[in-house]
Amino acid sequence: MPPFTDDQNLRASQDAIDLSQHGKSTQDHSEFLSAVPEGYQKGRTRYVAVLGTVMSGLGKGIFSSSLAKLLKDKGLSVAPIKLEGYLNIDSGTLNPYRHGEVFVLDDGTETDMDLGTYERMLDQNLSRQNFATSGQIFSTILERERRGGYLGRDVQMIPHVTGEVKHRLRRLAMTGGEGGGPADVVFVEVGGTVGDYENGFYIEALRELAYEEGPSSVCFVGLTYVIEPEILGEQKSKAAQLGIKLLMQAGIQPHLIACRCENPVTTSAMEKISMFSNVPMHRVFSMHDRESIYVIPDALRAEGLDREVLSILDLHGRVDVAVEDSARQSWSRYADAIVAPKEESVRVGILGKYASLRDAYASIEKSIEHASTHLAVRPELEWVDVSEHEPDSIGSVLSELDLNAIIVPGGFGDRGVEAKIETVRFARESRVPFLGICLGFQMAVIEFARHRASLKDAHSLEFSEHGTPVISELPEQKAIEGLGGTMRLGGQDVKVTPGTLAHWLFGQDVVRERFRHRYEVEPAHIERFESQGLIFSGRHPDRPIMQMLELPLDQHPFFFAAQSHPELTSRPLTPQPMFMGLLSAAIRHAYPTLALQGARSRWLACESTTGVPGSTTQPLH
Repeated sequence: MPPFTDDQNLRASQDAIDLSQHGKSTQDHSEFLSAVPEGYQKGRTRYVAVLGTVMSGLGKGIFSSSLAKLLKDKGLSVAPIKLEGYLNIDSGTLNPYRHGEVFVLDDGTETDMDLGTYERMLDQNLSRQNFATSGQIFSTILERERRGGYLGRDVQMIPHVTGEVKHRLRRLAMTGGEGGGPADVVFVEVGGTVGDYENGFYIEALRELAYEEGPSSVCFVGLTYVIEPEILGEQKSKAAQLGIKLLMQAGIQPHLIACRCENPVTTSAMEKISMFSNVPMHRVFSMHDRESIYVIPDALRAEGLDREVLSILDLHGRVDVAVEDSARQSWSRYADAIVAPKEESVRVGILGKYASLRDAYASIEKSIEHASTHLAVRPELEWVDVSEHEPDSIGSVLSELDLNAIIVPGGFGDRGVEAKIETVRFARESRVPFLGICLGFQMAVIEFARHRASLKDAHSLEFSEHGTPVISELPEQKAIEGLGGTMRLGGQDVKVTPGTLAHWLFGQDVVRERFRHRYEVEPAHIERFESQGLIFSGRHPDRPIMQMLELPLDQHPFFFAAQSHPELTSRPLTPQPMFMGLLSAAIRHAYPTLALQGARSRWLACESTTGVPGSTTQPLH
């Protein structure tokens, strides 16, 4: 069920809150509608709305999350929300080729990949209230209409649809801060581009919100694109000017302009954009390509973006200087480490069926970046589309790549499955550090069953009803019909077995991981696999659901897989332990004597000779 469907917040009998400058109520008694949640305080929360022009894919989420981080670093409570124009209820059934990866939140909401950018940049867990689609909005309104919530009135785009949008934004303002408290600033990212039919009502709702909330309450940011044709050798701003004009025609006067470009935007281009958008030059910013998205906050701070936003929203009085100094130092150290030269490099192969579109594995790529930065190593990623290779040839492909680590990520469907199984076999037999994620975990089980447990016809019920099913449906999944939002989703506790590699990686008996799956290891085969040497080092606390597996360190330097998606919880300052372990093993694979020369951290000191799970000697800390 979409969030905020309680009719009490929309009944005409509810006392409306006066948000108008002229003393008029925003409650329209003729429509039985209030776009104001009970208890909402006008002026408590400010809003920053980021809207795109010219084209999509410019990085609205990166800009918005970077700005949100700058304000959070100043001690302000921030709450982002992504407004999507499509009619899907969530992102769970979208094709990765069209929309990139599905990012699963801790509460199980399947969202757009931009929510991952917000979580990583802000180091803040989000929830279903931080994500909305047109499908959610319309579904809420139509369900309410069927229940008689509008008392027979004709339901219209204005005020009912725009009112629902404003209601959600204000509700987020009340409860979207960390710990469920109020937010100082709500960041609203509108998906798509101004002029799109599907996001027009979002833009209208934001226009209404700015009018109702009053001066210094909403800061509009127009993200545009400055074209730089190589054949001309100069930057052209006409498309940016026209895009901003469309925004102004919709009733939105931007306060700030952020200009995307390959190179720093020239003064000449910025002057033209400033003049045609009615925005002063000091509020037009260059957001050109950088080495990493994680250096963007410092770059925007250096340009004075945070100070301008504080002035526009009259928030200087809420800044905590002590918090800002500490946060700025820790982030700057990380940003400096990203761009610092690296002496060592490792080759990491990512073998999935969506490898031709890197956005399908965006969180995996970011997790590798987090871990490699902390380990001071340069990752060289090799993307291999397993569906383009025959199972019997994938081994030679991997040999030629000379990889130091292999990742088999999640996925659905049987395309490329046999090549993935052979990839796991190659990693196991060649002793190449291996990490299996979700489906990769299941492929590791099937490979072990076939080649170590003598179950030659081992398979998954997801792909075949023939053979021996070592992967089967979770019991609760067998009676479910449909696809959307029906899997085992979100954060779940995992009980970690002491004395295992998993326990050494996490250093805890219970960890929380995020899941997105329908299938599990068939319980009937668990004892057989364990007797043949497979270690299930992470399990459900109360049920026989296997959630992590590994091989003993005296058999393989790093063979690890998880039914969860560890990439969803990795953060820049706190890398996910599975990726830290994999990259550390990759370094040792590429430079066998490096750890003996003096490890930079406990990770490089994890030697198979000093830490065999089950022995009395544990990995060095």
